[in-house]
Amino acid sequence: MKTVQGKVAAVTGAASGIGRAMAVLLARRGCHVALSDVNEKGLAETAEACRAHGVQVRATRVDVAQRAAVHTWADEVARELGAVHIIINNAGVALGATIEDTRYEDFEWLMNINFWGVVHGTKAFLPHIQAAGEGHIVNVSSVFGLISVPTQGAYNAAKFAVKGFTDALRQEMEVENNAIGVTCVFPGGIKTNIARSSRTRIRPGWVDEQSAANVEKLFSTPPEDAAEDILAAILKNRRRQLIGIDAVFIDLMQRVLPVFYQRFLIAGARRRRSQMFGGRAMKR
Repeated sequence: MKTVQGKVAAVTGAASGIGRAMAVLLARRGCHVALSDVNEKGLAETAEACRAHGVQVRATRVDVAQRAAVHTWADEVARELGAVHIIINNAGVALGATIEDTRYEDFEWLMNINFWGVVHGTKAFLPHIQAAGEGHIVNVSSVFGLISVPTQGAYNAAKFAVKGFTDALRQEMEVENNAIGVTCVFPGGIKTNIARSSRTRIRPGWVDEQSAANVEKLFSTPPEDAAEDILAAILKNRRRQLIGIDAVFIDLMQRVLPVFYQRFLIAGARRRRSQMFGGRAMKR
């Protein structure tokens, strides 16, 4: 795709963060947008911002964890807007917990949104994009789809799965030699509310409020910059897109030091635990 003007794009998780920034950027470039989220207030605000650019806007409350709902939404978008050229599977949630403390219900909640939501969006919109004759699929993973981190086991599992799924899809599209591009996106620290709205089941000794706040300060990339990078990836048909200098560093680190980075994270976690408990072993 050389331009998005006059095309139709669907965006999940459009009520805030990267999803909202992506929707507004596409609208500003003359692309009609179909937006979804479970946050109806935020979704309405995004839709209003998009309509200001004179494009067609369709906003629908959709839970991406619900397969039938996503397929219904995709069919309605294609019928009402005439075609679909782009799907951006962006919706996601976060969970902070050791694997020991992660409840099965929490694991299923996160996987149903972060992984199955991507699968549902891809499967539902792919036939419509194929019917349009050209298009692009964007699946948002994370730098935690490149490296694993203590207390992020469930999130790591989902984001690594998104990477594998998306890479396989890209290869299949190229084997068929069609005009559908596929990009996997790896955002670093983006200034969104995902961390503050995450579920947390972390025992004392793993992380405290101060260290969590310090980590959030490192989220330096505005969502608008992330949207610009994703749009460039679409137009240049990139296989993957790293977002932020921290993502570039993390990608390099896991390539050059695939074992050492884990030791580095372990040492950091042990140091925090020691500081919190004055060098004493934490009692369960």
